[in-house]
Amino acid sequence: MHNRKLLNSELGRPSITEYKELPKLPIVVVLDNIRSQFNIGATFRSSDAFSVQSVLLCGICACPPSAEIHKSALGAELSVPWEYYNSTLDAISKLKADGYTIISVEQAERSISLEHLGEKLNASQRKEMEKIALVFGNEVFGVSQEVVDMSDYVVEIPQAGTKHSINVSVSVGVVLWEIFRLKRLNS
Repeated sequence: MHNRKLLNSELGRPSITEYKELPKLPIVVVLDNIRSQFNIGATFRSSDAFSVQSVLLCGICACPPSAEIHKSALGAELSVPWEYYNSTLDAISKLKADGYTIISVEQAERSISLEHLGEKLNASQRKEMEKIALVFGNEVFGVSQEVVDMSDYVVEIPQAGTKHSINVSVSVGVVLWEIFRLKRLNS
């Protein structure tokens, strides 16, 4: 069987202008003190792919325009709205006030394994999770304890290797895919 790769022109992707007008999933990605601009750029790219509402850059996160962010975002920093907050706690407080369910992606005592997120949440909790903010933490220290304490849920990506974690930009892609998949199943 022969499988010809599709050309970019055959993918039917919208222009940036068209994309901005399309409906978005009610998901906000919050970056808690991410130091690598390449990780920030990759986050924009995954956020574009899964049509999230916006990205919040907090603390030491660099902001566009940036050549390093652009290199890994491939222009997604232009299609995905973003805001900067000096403090992740301030961003989380605003999101809570706006009715978002806060989910930190972190290894914690009572975390929910990502693979079980859908089955762990009953119908009323799914309704509660209409608007979701996903928090991803610093490459070395993870999501700050203060932010974990403010979270409604903590989700952990199951792993089987010798390392304690996976790259934050990879985590963003994995978790966004699962939330995207769950939201499509429940719509």
